[in-house]
Amino acid sequence: MKNLFLVAMCMALLVACDQNGNQKQNETQNEIDSLQTIINQKNDEVNNLMNTFTQIQDGFNQINEAEGRINMLRNNSENNNAADVIKENLEFIQTTMAENKRLIEELQAKAKESSIVSTKLKEAIQKMTQQLEDKNKEIEELQAQLAQKDIEISNLGATVTNLTEENNEVKASNESYKQLTDNQDAQLNTAWYVYGTSKELKEHKILVKGDVLENENFDKDYFTKIDIRKTTSIPLGSKYAKLYTTHPAGSYSLLKDSDGKYTLRISDPAKFWSVSKYLVIRVK
Repeated sequence: MKNLFLVAMCMALLVACDQNGNQKQNETQNEIDSLQTIINQKNDEVNNLMNTFTQIQDGFNQINEAEGRINMLRNNSENNNAADVIKENLEFIQTTMAENKRLIEELQAKAKESSIVSTKLKEAIQKMTQQLEDKNKEIEELQAQLAQKDIEISNLGATVTNLTEENNEVKASNESYKQLTDNQDAQLNTAWYVYGTSKELKEHKILVKGDVLENENFDKDYFTKIDIRKTTSIPLGSKYAKLYTTHPAGSYSLLKDSDGKYTLRISDPAKFWSVSKYLVIRVK
């Protein structure tokens, strides 16, 4: 009978272990699927932005080629067809510049809606805007050179003026975008932390019946606001410290000083704050 009882107990334990194993496996697979969805979304956004970048750069390349053709013909202006070909190329440049302006504005709009907020992206858009401005100046100089050679191109007198006004609009839009992304950067890199005794945390409704931050009316003013890029060390002044909020293992450590008091050292800020932008630590 004892042997039968032991066998039954072992089988029950095996079943329980198998169920726990399946549950953990399912949870892990769900996490992997969720991460894959995020990765796919990021890839789509990057491909979309890169496609617009490519279109803009192709436009600039075509403008350069048209300028080259004009420069070649203006030195041979006695050719009967030179004026007509120059006019065609100037009209092409005007159209392509206007299209590049539109694409840069489209790129700014996409970047505002994108979850990808980076310094490199902002710099790239600013570079495109500067390239448009520089190209405007080149066309102004080219128009002046053509005028010196008495090459009259009808209906193109307002081209440079229009392009200059449009470029100023793009610059203003770019400044607005830069301000928006700077604000987004600040928001993305802002976090709040608090440490206190169990009594203090309860008084401020941060800890209620063993649950942390479950009460919507917890005292937000009791928290300290920080920039996660700058604050990576938080002295706690206590010989006891326990994190009540969730932060990935391996992204931080609790270090003791010579008096045995703890300091929280955040070694990987992006990972540490990825789950929650609120940090609650209980001390004694």
